[in-house]
Amino acid sequence: MNSLLFSPDLGDQAVSVVQVADNQWHAVENDLVVGRGYASRRLDGRTFLSIDTWRGPVFDRLARAMLTDQTAPLYTVVDETDRDVAAGWERAGFTSWRREHEFVVPTDPRITGLNAAPPPGVIIGEAAEGPLRELDHAIRSEVRSTVGWQRMPAEVLPWQGGTTPIDPSKYTVAVRDDQYVGLVRLATMTRQPRIGLIAVRAGERRRGVARALLSHVLADLHRSGVEAVTAEVDDTNEAAMALFQRIGARRTGGNLELVHQQGKA
Repeated sequence: MNSLLFSPDLGDQAVSVVQVADNQWHAVENDLVVGRGYASRRLDGRTFLSIDTWRGPVFDRLARAMLTDQTAPLYTVVDETDRDVAAGWERAGFTSWRREHEFVVPTDPRITGLNAAPPPGVIIGEAAEGPLRELDHAIRSEVRSTVGWQRMPAEVLPWQGGTTPIDPSKYTVAVRDDQYVGLVRLATMTRQPRIGLIAVRAGERRRGVARALLSHVLADLHRSGVEAVTAEVDDTNEAAMALFQRIGARRTGGNLELVHQQGKA
């Protein structure tokens, strides 16, 4: 975890950095660990770094050591309010890559106003793995040729090693003429349910499919006693931002994703 506050240099010349595992580093002073660094390789193939220390110079030493040992590009995520940590990564050569807004979304249709029926010919229901994979592949192709992967959440990033793991129970889909045209992915194994992804085929956009999917999912949650869910939206996704704002979602914060494009050869 990144620290929240950095202190001035307090004799940090005596600090040494030791790699204690393939993905872990310790900053040591007088036989005491005064900072830790971690590299985590996600299933989409990207490597994210994190540093835990309250001393700025120790942060810098850990960052330099980690960058020397890891292959670029490298990523990190910082709370938008944590300027000290962001500044530390910027000193190490990281630059802004993307920004996500965090929302709390009510489920009560009296608040959201989401009670419209699906567009004519569209049915909202549970997902089956075969056609869900076909829709997943189609959405990836459309993303690749338009906004690019860097603007998409983790749920739709290309996965390292081939086939994307898909759990149909996490998805609600929109179907037209026996073809899946849209989906919502809901993560429930968290403190509060989270909308991980809303995606609609290009030819079906601006027809109310996304609103119908969201209305269905939120209504089910409301009936089961869930008052609100969370969601993250890239700040360049104007359509999603507008949709959440219209249904009464409340912004609660945001994250800044940074990238380092140079590193170990």
